[in-house]
Amino acid sequence: MGKIVCLMGKSSTGKDTIYKKLLAQTEVALKPIVPYTTRPIRAGEQDGVEYHFTDEAGFRALMEQGSVIEHRAYSTCLGLWRYFTVADGSIDLRQASYVMIGTLEAYLHMCRFYGRDSILPVLIELDDGERLQRALNRERAQDDPKYTEMCRRFLADAEDFAEDRVHSAGVERTFRNDESEQCMRDIVAYLREELAGETGEVAQLGH
Repeated sequence: MGKIVCLMGKSSTGKDTIYKKLLAQTEVALKPIVPYTTRPIRAGEQDGVEYHFTDEAGFRALMEQGSVIEHRAYSTCLGLWRYFTVADGSIDLRQASYVMIGTLEAYLHMCRFYGRDSILPVLIELDDGERLQRALNRERAQDDPKYTEMCRRFLADAEDFAEDRVHSAGVERTFRNDESEQCMRDIVAYLREELAGETGEVAQLGH
């Protein structure tokens, strides 16, 4: 059986970059889990790549179908934004291992749906000052920067990833992203070690 790697961390810790690098590397074979969201698409994003972009009606329809595994709602300065994972037939742990980006709450819901042993938590950490600078640089690059929303999200992270919450979720291993290449090496080594205990079809090297 395969496993799902759940990348977590506060905003602007580099999760998106690490996610893309994990999909590109060949030491541990991983497939993407593309989440859904009702937030507006950002400059440079593509539907079906970073997210499946939908609206509130689309979310409600999937909920009624019983297809939503986990979901989070944020009251932003621009309205209600939802992020959610859907059982849309793209995940088959009998055939492969996967990687996704989520929150602590998303991680816990995935554990309940698939079983804790099927989910590998990877928590990314970075100095708050560096995170704030990265967030500001990213927002400046948008056609219509949303600085107020950026600040709201930054402050909300302190509560969402409070030390007691991380501990309660049972996440023990964290990875510092001060130096991206070293962080990647540490994560890949961790995944190789964790997947090595599975069957050969899961802990496969290369694609």
